[in-house]
Amino acid sequence: MRVLVLAGTSDARALIGEISAKYDVIASLAGATRDPIDLGCETRVGGFGGVDGLVAYLEEAKIDVVVDGTHPFAAQMTWHAANACAIAGVRHVILQRLGWKPQAGDDWRYVERFEEVEGIIPEGATVFLGTGRQTLDQFAGLKGRRLLCRVIDPPQRAFPYENGRFVVGRPPFSIEEEVAFFKAEGIEWLVVKNAGGTRSRSKLDAARQLGLPVVMQKRPKRPEAAVVWSVKDCVAWLAQ
Repeated sequence: MRVLVLAGTSDARALIGEISAKYDVIASLAGATRDPIDLGCETRVGGFGGVDGLVAYLEEAKIDVVVDGTHPFAAQMTWHAANACAIAGVRHVILQRLGWKPQAGDDWRYVERFEEVEGIIPEGATVFLGTGRQTLDQFAGLKGRRLLCRVIDPPQRAFPYENGRFVVGRPPFSIEEEVAFFKAEGIEWLVVKNAGGTRSRSKLDAARQLGLPVVMQKRPKRPEAAVVWSVKDCVAWLAQ
């Protein structure tokens, strides 16, 4: 069986490690990271060219199953994959980690879109944008706040706003590391997507320890499709 894994998350990497010996696996990466981790299988990098391009690839590569292991907020790719698989008649499953839920001591404010953050975070605040550089265009309204955004690769362009800067670092980070970072930078607000999982949960735990408020973006709507919530369940689904 030939399996295309739309990868990029730690869950997708773990799945590939579990199934590579049993199936013919191809991993697909969007190419957002300049030096991606070796996945130990055939890997393609870059987009497919929309739904039509993905349909053509599925047919050309003779793919039997597609596992969408992309980030929960990679909504366009998730919808493209669902539509392409429906057109090509290819079996399809979404591997998605469970979302985070607040615990005692958490102070979370939910938003649908990051443009809403302007009305929540007061001017003069120091804000850690734990959302990735691809979202920075959505924070143009945060004038009068000091902004920090962490990236994996050293940025090739300057921060898009004069009131902010990039911080370079490769996750995962421990709770202790995040607490130390927040204290050193004087972080007062944390902005994140509800990505779920354990690797990036530490910044939320650090915010709770420090009593920092969090702005949490809700997950986008996903297409009607089979969904599994763990690598173990995805392995079982493939075995069926």
